[in-house]
Amino acid sequence: MLLKGNILAIVLYVIAAMLLLTTCSIFDTNEDMVVTKSSKYQIKKLDEPLVINGVWEKPQWQKVKAIRIGHFMGGKPEHLPKTEVKMLYDDERIYVIFRVEDKYVRSVAVESNSSVWKDSCVEFFFTPGNDVSEGYFNLETNCGGTILCGHRTSRNQNIKMVSSEDINFITIAGSLPRKIDTEIVKPVTWTLEYSVPISLLEKYANIEKPSPGVFWLANFYKCGDYTSHPHWLTWSYVASDKPDFHRPDCFGVLEFGH
Repeated sequence: MLLKGNILAIVLYVIAAMLLLTTCSIFDTNEDMVVTKSSKYQIKKLDEPLVINGVWEKPQWQKVKAIRIGHFMGGKPEHLPKTEVKMLYDDERIYVIFRVEDKYVRSVAVESNSSVWKDSCVEFFFTPGNDVSEGYFNLETNCGGTILCGHRTSRNQNIKMVSSEDINFITIAGSLPRKIDTEIVKPVTWTLEYSVPISLLEKYANIEKPSPGVFWLANFYKCGDYTSHPHWLTWSYVASDKPDFHRPDCFGVLEFGH
């Protein structure tokens, strides 16, 4: 009788665990915030500003752990590019670099706040604090370095686009030309690196300034809506049959360290 009871308990535990993993979020009582499938990344602090040149291998980045943008939304895409991202910060800026092992690459959008998601694109959605009800930034960049950036509380609510003049304060560099009219169908590895002034973010939202012990909520994405092989990839898992990056309820955690 005791053996049967133990087996039943194990079966119930497995079922409960499977149900939990099918939901978008896991509540972490230690940090009193929602953690998406335990996706968490610690960001180291720089001692001096980083030169933005799109070089993944430079010494400052070599010491930084990369995270993989490896989940996909909807059915498994035919083309699933290996996409990695790293972050650093200092008192003035946050720094982001992407590396993508790609194919079917295009870059058509060249005007700020244009349709960069239609191109080969990497995206950083983030709440600069731990309360998603305060809204989030969507910072989207195609492989040529064209930027779309805004702040909102949901996909279609309380939208404030960052002006083209302010976007110019985001320093960005990459390994590919700004415009690629004819899709690159052969394998190509490309990088994109940028730094964002904290003061710029403060113009559009309430900011919890990065410092050791501060948490932000975020997700990283890779897409290519109008490429010949579209795909929608995420870092923090999003439980959705259809592509939808505007899911702050599924953000992971960024923890700023020393």
